[in-house]
Amino acid sequence: MIGKILSTDFLKIKRKGFWLLTFLGPFGVVALQMVNYGFRKEYLLKQSNDDWGYYLVNVSAFTPLALVLGIAILTSFISSVENETNAWKQLLALPVSKMSVYLSKFTVLAILLFISSVLLLVLTLVYGIFLDLGNEIPFIDLLKYSFYPYFAALPILALQLWFATVSQNQGIPITAGILGTILTYSAYYLPDWMIWKWPTLMNEWKEPIINVALGIGVGFLLYIVGMLDFTRRDVK
Repeated sequence: MIGKILSTDFLKIKRKGFWLLTFLGPFGVVALQMVNYGFRKEYLLKQSNDDWGYYLVNVSAFTPLALVLGIAILTSFISSVENETNAWKQLLALPVSKMSVYLSKFTVLAILLFISSVLLLVLTLVYGIFLDLGNEIPFIDLLKYSFYPYFAALPILALQLWFATVSQNQGIPITAGILGTILTYSAYYLPDWMIWKWPTLMNEWKEPIINVALGIGVGFLLYIVGMLDFTRRDVK
């Protein structure tokens, strides 16, 4: 049953701009480095003996912002698809559970964001090779910088989807998303327990894997809370 709901949700987002946003996020992050290295390549290459490492740090500086903002936009859009056509009641009138509907929405968004992370990895690698940063490509670091923020951001995805599905006014989740982006931008000053800091992979222990573990664990808990709240509410 969940497979059929997923197929339906992917059909609904077709030609709605979701796939374009999925591509624009990672492209925008790498494009900023295209501009950066395009104008200051010689200067930037002098800043570190590890050209690949310094390049990845520059790319990763913008990844959390794009990720958090992208989550806010995508979660609002996926709820708006149902709101625009008043389709919630029609959808839930079918022999499907509210839990399955909520799981499908979350899964679609998680897949889109995972694809964005894959695209970020590919685009970062391709442009790094184009810059001729060296033959010893740090594939492990490339994987970490591409996918760690994704897993660390799962609580934000769960929270934003919760807001988007239960809010009558989509201005509320969008406002929350913008506030979350601002908090992520100010992550250096945030305490380690705030979920908007986790995609930056910063913590007092200097162990990014802690953010990943917290992201998966807390993300699951927030998903459960959001799903239970969605199932007990009246349809829109």
